[in-house]
Amino acid sequence: MQNTATPTHCPYCALQCGMNLTAAPDGTVELSERADFPVNRGALCGKGRTAPAVLSSSVRLTSPLVRSEDGTLMPASWEEALDRVAEGLGRTRTEHGPDACGVFGGGGLTNEKAYTLGKFARVVLGTSQIDYNGRFCMSSAAAAGMKAFGLDRGLPFPLEDIPKSGCVILVGSNLAETMPPSLRFFNELRENGGTLIVVDPRRTKTAEQADLHLAPRPGTDLALALGLLHLVVAEGRTDEEYIRERTTGWEEARAEALAHWPEYVERITGVSVPELREAVRMFCEPESAMVLTARGPEQQSKGTDTVGAWINLCLATGRAGRPLSGYGCLTGQGNGQGGREHGQKADQLPGYRKLTDPEARRHVAEVWGVDPDSLPGPGRSAYELLDALGTDIRALLLMGSNPVVSAPRAAHIEDRIRSLDFLAVCDVVLSETAALADVVLPVTQWAEEAGTTTNLEGRVLLRRQAITPPDGIRSDLEVMHELADRLGVEKGFPIDPEEVFEELRRASAGGPADYSGITYRRLAEENGVFWPCPTDANSAEAVHPGTPRLFHDRFATEDGRARFVPVAHRATAEEPDDEYPVLLTTGRVVSQYQSGAQTRRVDELNAAAPGPFVELHPRLAARLGAAEGDSLAVISRRGRAVAPARITTAIRPDTVFMPFHWPGEGRANTLTNPALDPTSRMPEFKVCAVRVETVTSPS
Repeated sequence: MQNTATPTHCPYCALQCGMNLTAAPDGTVELSERADFPVNRGALCGKGRTAPAVLSSSVRLTSPLVRSEDGTLMPASWEEALDRVAEGLGRTRTEHGPDACGVFGGGGLTNEKAYTLGKFARVVLGTSQIDYNGRFCMSSAAAAGMKAFGLDRGLPFPLEDIPKSGCVILVGSNLAETMPPSLRFFNELRENGGTLIVVDPRRTKTAEQADLHLAPRPGTDLALALGLLHLVVAEGRTDEEYIRERTTGWEEARAEALAHWPEYVERITGVSVPELREAVRMFCEPESAMVLTARGPEQQSKGTDTVGAWINLCLATGRAGRPLSGYGCLTGQGNGQGGREHGQKADQLPGYRKLTDPEARRHVAEVWGVDPDSLPGPGRSAYELLDALGTDIRALLLMGSNPVVSAPRAAHIEDRIRSLDFLAVCDVVLSETAALADVVLPVTQWAEEAGTTTNLEGRVLLRRQAITPPDGIRSDLEVMHELADRLGVEKGFPIDPEEVFEELRRASAGGPADYSGITYRRLAEENGVFWPCPTDANSAEAVHPGTPRLFHDRFATEDGRARFVPVAHRATAEEPDDEYPVLLTTGRVVSQYQSGAQTRRVDELNAAAPGPFVELHPRLAARLGAAEGDSLAVISRRGRAVAPARITTAIRPDTVFMPFHWPGEGRANTLTNPALDPTSRMPEFKVCAVRVETVTSPS
């Protein structure tokens, strides 16, 4: 009898592309096209196409590991491993207090896991010290969106709206490599007569598709946006009726923009005045237009203000909250959106509720069956939590993250992790962080379990279980159930994902991210449902359709108006000087993903992207006396990384680029600056001062 294909979704980026999986008789998993899912329409990038390779027992963990007396990780039974974790966390809590226990999650965890992890931290451990690596993804865009619109959802419209718009400004995104299937929407935009403006210091594969490429100096996106808004005002292109009827705060924002005249912005950014004027013309002349940001402008110590400036540009021209127009953020991680909505973020409760809101605490506590006063307050943000390891935080439970590679100032964070009294890691593979753990718990992955994710559009999706996990593997939900039981909480931690989701629905009901009207059945039948999707309490039969498009009637503020937030350009936390005269920016390549913990285990992907490199301009290479492939040392105030030179005119002469997927001597995040945005607590991954030197081979 022929096996039936199971429709599901890719484990990697926030597109959450649809795919079909079939378990073959020989134990392998066959992947086939799923053309019915509108985000990718059957297309997959190399990472998605090869995702089943990580399901192989030859590359993934198959048994719990515990650290022996001689310091090595040895296979152990689940009972022994779970007992060790419960003992380590329980002892720390007893001896040092609940906040000595930390919990660190990931933007790849399903909604059910993220929800349960936040509940576990606050109900079982009683700790405030929980955050997740999504803080490193789009927290600045989230903070700016909350300030301006009163709500944070990556895209307030479906991707299918992009080809119908008149112009899109894409800021700091190389989606041709990071989200290849999405490029078709931008190609269709241009085929339909729309225009694409790409803002990026590098002439990436995405920039090559643009009608206009603006290449600002890294860290100057804020000045660029203010310069464009200045020209919008000076050329009389503002939408005064829209500003008057749908916004507040314009005069203050206008005054700040007028202080950033074009010639001044040209000196700061390196983008010429004619290019600025052309960008304004292209953006303002069509009836509709969008601005989409990604990690480029967001991963800065002024990322919230930078995104706010781009939002101000949309508001001043009457773009936000209108058909085929608006501001949106291209979320990075697979569940970066849902992951922060349901409680694994330091300051939030399920439904995107604020942890400091008494009514939010009362509502969630009632669902959880606990006293609202027992819930701890907000804790440290991701980098601050990691920086406190080994001092204030003595034990850590980590799920779905690899901060030894992915955190800024990574060598320091590795030292902090090594200084812990106790570390437990749940993961699919033995990542660089898991290799430092006292206990490693092997858990199920995407194709071996059911669960929901929320993609970059705010579309909640159902990942279906396609195969049975190998013997010796348990789910993260089982792990938390067993640990809660050992730590004295016998109820409230179910292992069935749908049962968890039913509780999540109740916990999110009435919150900004309301999932209460969403069920597994609806997700299967409707190919996903956009939140907010409340339940109609007055009708047992009424079904809310979900909300694909936000803000057309009103914004999510008390008065329904969007807020202009006045912002001014300021320097990066670390400007170049005589000792460190070059700027470093970091990013991804098409064949690897995030810290590479999984993709670096796939032969086909490694063949395409085998290791780190330093991208630099021929003029900088000439000054260094460097040739293609020569080993270069890139040195910052935090450390040194070494990788081969890749010489190209696609980058500015004052800038070098390194991808961040690899550990070891080529680890880019050894160099990056942990300076934090004051609002979002986002580290400044995207720009720091370095010097570059050739490395002499030993004779």
